[in-house]
Amino acid sequence: MRLPAVLLAASLLGGCSSFGDIVGAATGTAAAAGSGNPALGVAVGVGANAVANWGWRRLTRRWHTSEQEAIALAAGEAPIGEARPWQVRHSLPIGNEQGEVRVLRVIETPLATCREILFSVDEGEGAKLTREWYVTSLCRQETGWRWAAAEPAVERWGSLQ
Repeated sequence: MRLPAVLLAASLLGGCSSFGDIVGAATGTAAAAGSGNPALGVAVGVGANAVANWGWRRLTRRWHTSEQEAIALAAGEAPIGEARPWQVRHSLPIGNEQGEVRVLRVIETPLATCREILFSVDEGEGAKLTREWYVTSLCRQETGWRWAAAEPAVERWGSLQ
C-alpha cells in the first residue's frame, strides 16, 4: 500500500512538528471519503493525529535519551579539561548526532559525585561544520553517569528531557 510511504515522505518534508497533522488529515479524509460520513472522518482524523503525535514524541524521546547517555558515557571518566568525542547512530538514518564533550569540574558532596560538563552538537560537515555548545551536569548513579539538569535540555530538546 502506498499511503504509509506517502505519509512518511510528507512528514519528513513537512518537518517533525506537522507529522501528526499530516497523518490525521490523510486518514480523516480517507475515512470520510470511504464512508461518506464527514463526522466519522473528523473522528478518525483526530484519533490518528493523537496516535501519530504520541508515537513521534516517544521515538524522539528515545533518541534524546540515547544522546544524553552517549554524552554522559564520554564524560563519565574523562579527566578535567580533556576533549572527548561522542556520537549516536540510530537504526533510522534520522537524528544521528555527534560532538565533543569536556569536563569542566568535579563536584563531590556527601550525597553525590557530579560533573559539570561542556558539550557540543555538530551540524554539517567540512567547511559548513557548525558547533552549538551547551553546559550541563551529570551525577554518578549505581548504573553509571546520568543527566542531572533539565536546563540545557529544554532549549535543545524541548520538554522531552
